[in-house]
Amino acid sequence: MAHAQPNGADGVREVPGISSGSGGREARRQSGSISWVLTLFKAILSKMTSPANAEAQLSELELLFSMFPNELSVDDQLALIDLRDYVQGKILIPPTSRLQYTVRLQLDTPNVVCALSCSFPPNYPAVIPEISTRSDALYRTQQAQLNMDLHEYLRQNCCGEICMLNAIEWIKDHAAKYMSKETIATENRQPAGTKNVTCTRLWIYSHHIYNKEKRKNILEWAKELSLTGFSMPGKPGVICVEGPQDACEEYWARAKRLTWKRILIRHREDATLDITNNGTEAAMQMFRKFTDFEEKIFDVRGTKGNHMDLGQLYQFLNEKECGDVFQLYFGVEGRTL
Repeated sequence: MAHAQPNGADGVREVPGISSGSGGREARRQSGSISWVLTLFKAILSKMTSPANAEAQLSELELLFSMFPNELSVDDQLALIDLRDYVQGKILIPPTSRLQYTVRLQLDTPNVVCALSCSFPPNYPAVIPEISTRSDALYRTQQAQLNMDLHEYLRQNCCGEICMLNAIEWIKDHAAKYMSKETIATENRQPAGTKNVTCTRLWIYSHHIYNKEKRKNILEWAKELSLTGFSMPGKPGVICVEGPQDACEEYWARAKRLTWKRILIRHREDATLDITNNGTEAAMQMFRKFTDFEEKIFDVRGTKGNHMDLGQLYQFLNEKECGDVFQLYFGVEGRTL
């Protein structure tokens, strides 16, 4: 005849091998901690790219490439390589980097281009993608409203399905409604003799910058293309270039052809300036935050001596009135030393 296990002092039936005293309470606490960790781990796994999601992402991107061969550019080629390798079974661990790309759309309104930037969350298309649009023909408030309405349209109609073609068609059909007559008129009817120049500032992120030859190229290309800004070697690596748009794009084309563990444009700033009266260089100087291009070396941190002092980087960015970029790079607000 089986004997019932005696209850502990607190009335809880004792588990063989675990007493109801402090040791038992500690064991139950550890068991609860393990359970919480397992729950967290399952939640993380649920947000990672599944084979089906990865295949859907890759198939949709290849379709877009076939439809927009000259208008589509991938921001992070390494993320695309990782995704393709995962789909083909060359790697078993789901990629952690997001697929990001930009499509430049020529709208029916003459001379109006709308840039659509897209980032696929790991579990897309189970969730909608992160999409933003920008155009010189849109004021900031108009652009924000367009993006909000596009997001709502996708949420209501496309959740669980690939939807980039839907998003592109929606933008083509609706973008003109958000543009004021004044901005469209500026695009279409510039007074005789009016000249504009587009200035660009690229904030480039790299997993690391150690190689001396790369560091030499980073400096020499900026000088060759008359770009200002700075680079910060180490881990992570930071590059900022600013100047004429075509020169910045040439710089990026050269940089991404080098061998990197990971490199991408973290943030981009474009501004169209009137140079009718002031001239190109004067307008460019109004846009620039930096006077030349230099390699910035801050105090070294980390056991391997390969991490720059990010507090000093934040202080430097603040001095150049670029402090808000710090959060875009590192996901946290900087602190003044």
